Amino acid sequence: MPVVGIPSVAPPPTRRSVRRGVVGAVVTALAATLLTFAPAQEAQAAPVLLSQGKPVTASSQEHGGTPAADAVDGNAGTRWSSAHSDPQWIRVDLGATTRVSQVVLDWEVAYGKGYRIELSTNGSDWSTAYQTTTGDGGTDTIAVAGEARYIRMYGTARATQYGYSLWEFKVYGESGTGGPQLPGGGDLGPNVHVFDPSTPGIQAKLDEVFRQQESAQFGSGRHAFLFKPGTYHGLNAQIGFYTQIAGLGLKPDDTTINGDVTVDAGWFNGNATQNFWRAAENLALNPVNGTNRWAVSQAASFRRMHVKGGLNLAPNGYGWASGGYIADSKIDGQVGNYSQQQWYTRDSVIGGWSNSVWNQVFSGVEGAPASSFPEPRYTTLNTTPISREKPFLYLDGNEYKVFAPAKRTGARGTTWASGTPQGESIPLSRFYVVKPGATAATINQALAQGLHLLFTPGVYHVDQTINVDRANTIVLGLGLATIIPDNGVTAMRVADVDGVRLAGFLIDAGPVNSPTLLEVGPQGASADHAANPTTVQDVYIRIGGAGAGKATTSMVVNSDDTIIDHTWVWRADHGEGVGWETNRADYGVRVNGDDVLATGLFVEHFNKYDVEWYGERGRTIFYQNEKAYDAPNQAAIQNGSTQGYAAYRVDDSVDTHEAWGLGSYCNYNVDPSIRQHHGFKTPVKPGVKFHSLLVVSLGGMGHYNHVINDTGASTVPAGTSTVPSTLVSFP
Repeated sequence: MPVVGIPSVAPPPTRRSVRRGVVGAVVTALAATLLTFAPAQEAQAAPVLLSQGKPVTASSQEHGGTPAADAVDGNAGTRWSSAHSDPQWIRVDLGATTRVSQVVLDWEVAYGKGYRIELSTNGSDWSTAYQTTTGDGGTDTIAVAGEARYIRMYGTARATQYGYSLWEFKVYGESGTGGPQLPGGGDLGPNVHVFDPSTPGIQAKLDEVFRQQESAQFGSGRHAFLFKPGTYHGLNAQIGFYTQIAGLGLKPDDTTINGDVTVDAGWFNGNATQNFWRAAENLALNPVNGTNRWAVSQAASFRRMHVKGGLNLAPNGYGWASGGYIADSKIDGQVGNYSQQQWYTRDSVIGGWSNSVWNQVFSGVEGAPASSFPEPRYTTLNTTPISREKPFLYLDGNEYKVFAPAKRTGARGTTWASGTPQGESIPLSRFYVVKPGATAATINQALAQGLHLLFTPGVYHVDQTINVDRANTIVLGLGLATIIPDNGVTAMRVADVDGVRLAGFLIDAGPVNSPTLLEVGPQGASADHAANPTTVQDVYIRIGGAGAGKATTSMVVNSDDTIIDHTWVWRADHGEGVGWETNRADYGVRVNGDDVLATGLFVEHFNKYDVEWYGERGRTIFYQNEKAYDAPNQAAIQNGSTQGYAAYRVDDSVDTHEAWGLGSYCNYNVDPSIRQHHGFKTPVKPGVKFHSLLVVSLGGMGHYNHVINDTGASTVPAGTSTVPSTLVSFP
């Protein structure tokens, strides 16, 4: 962040899917009944679903579309099926020995006539908890009793000429954390402010919170303003730090503000380069003067917005700005970029775009300017290869639900232009609503029960890792909810499972060094998630600034096919607890998984490499970086015989990689004599391609010798003038 003077597609029906509609209708009706009476069940301490999303293996797999994992994914439309022979088995690993009480087998047409349910504590020695030779298919609910880590369905006789086929294999028992079952749903806490058009004093409440948050860059206040569907008149919602404003409709036009949602920089003398950590989502705006002002920098998302006019991205007076991100939005008029140094816009519709400064990137945007890098500095992709929008809270009648949008390939334009967007609605009753004071043990208990997580605005200290082990789990934050790991733990880990969605929260490093802060997939993860990837959206990571913090590597992505859609991973250059060793953080983002896509990647100020990429077929669309300001001297960043660590490094082992619209800036203000050999480093291979690269010396405070590897002009000739050195493509 510069502070110097710089103006899912469903498979076709198969021979086995015929009866699914009837059974599904019955199951859906039963599920609705169970949800309706959930509080009564909780009072009776109902058994906990233990198997969903856990590691699972099988004796065989019929074909690529029916893996064992599909029997424990919580999706009644996917299944495991075996080879057409006897015997066959499927086994789930609960991760630890626990008391089990029930197994539910939801058979497809190809069911088991003879089978056993077997238990084991070590995966080798098995005891039979149940057996039958007269199975008749459908749904078998089986009472079992015992302690086990591994539970197996062992099929001995098929009922058809096909194999064994299970839509779902569910194991219930006692929660590993003990205690009563946690309830889903509930109120959203005191820092979520919900309005409808008849609510009195809306403007006064907006103004009150803004006074608290306008300059509270490292404060503890967290707020979300949620507007029920309807029309609101004469509002100016000024949005400060750690503040989210959002509509509660299913589409932006369901909630209209005749007024403005404003971010300006009066608190910082017209300089918008520190307007971080805020969000506007799912609203339609009719700006009072025809143009809405949104003068932000990093970690400030503008999603699912409809501006019925223009959008000005600069502060009043057109001072410096260092943004930014727009997705799934429609701006009827022109977007005035003005002083914004860089910006990424994805899957949107705009009436036009003005000015380019250093690095403006578009993918899947109707109305975007054509590619013209290096002058003007526009990089435009006609479509976004893969995208899936961020989940969001909305009201269905009087019931809160979370909408999880569907994945799109070759995306262009908004998801809501043609009406109701595609995706899944999940009742709030299936979420544990996390409120300040909740412990990591309680959060993990909720996850073990099969609940999603909705973090309400607040700051959460965790003394153990939050483990997201179940496929399709949603972890959604409101009001920039913040997680701080204590005692050097990793804040959050995601298993190598399908379809996890992490969105809308900040991880803030603690004073004891954490080896990692966020891990997506374990080391060595290898499962194929192409059909249902994990997404990381508006998830921000901070080391220092609010106090001393340390982490060796901030984010590690091990799972294949992960989508990183807008993140800011920041080792602080200002605030409290800032110093070369005080907030030590060697690496920003490390990608080990294959087929990982980053759309809107912001990573800054790490002591060594900001981004390292080891996975095959990785892609990045837009990258913004600054090297660490506070390097004390050349020796501190010497990388063997190379001067400095690259901002973005693709490992020599990688054969295929592609990236568009990358910028790295240096501002070595402690020792301006420092030289950075290059901004980017990559193997030179036919499958590795870079497009639209630039490096910038901010006011001559240090310089780059090259743009990428040994290619591209030095920034030295620019002297103290902040003029980028650009490269259209490499090699």
